[in-house]
Amino acid sequence: MPSSTTPHPAQRTVEPHPSPPRNTTTDLIDYTPHPSHSLPITPNRASILQHIQNLYAGSASESDISVYAEQAVYDDPFSYCDTRYKIAGQWYGIPKIFARSETLETEVVESDEDGMVWKQRQRWVLKGLGEDLGAKTVDSLVSLSLEEDEGKGEEKVVYHKDMWSGKDYDHDGFGALVKKLNGDKLTHITKPPESI
Repeated sequence: MPSSTTPHPAQRTVEPHPSPPRNTTTDLIDYTPHPSHSLPITPNRASILQHIQNLYAGSASESDISVYAEQAVYDDPFSYCDTRYKIAGQWYGIPKIFARSETLETEVVESDEDGMVWKQRQRWVLKGLGEDLGAKTVDSLVSLSLEEDEGKGEEKVVYHKDMWSGKDYDHDGFGALVKKLNGDKLTHITKPPESI
């Protein structure tokens, strides 16, 4: 899946058995989404993309979480999760931390039999700090691996990686420990429904 214009880890070689991370350089790569260049995707993929964007926006609904397989992996700058329930713990935390989160633009850059990749511009506003102090806009590269849910004929997300500014984050040492701890323990604070 990697291309010369959008470097990112090949998910199937990174997860669920991580190799050492590969930091990418943003010197030559444009991580700004250009919606007019977005590739066409199937209605099913468009639905998955919408559910994921709902989660980024703080929806944290069971319907949106249901796009993940039960044993899915989620990896971002702050957390590493290896079940749908732990992933839900991350998404249920967004409304608790952020006053607002909105997807400003997306551009689907790859879609093949194994998954899809898009560039995303997200604006986050921390609670209690307001627009001037608490707002941050981030360009990221979101990679999904998808597999058909046996017997149901629909795709589920088995791997979700969010790389801010195209950078891969720690999978070794203290950074990996913090990410794993966050992934394992956040559900005790955010309390997603057990039914997820």
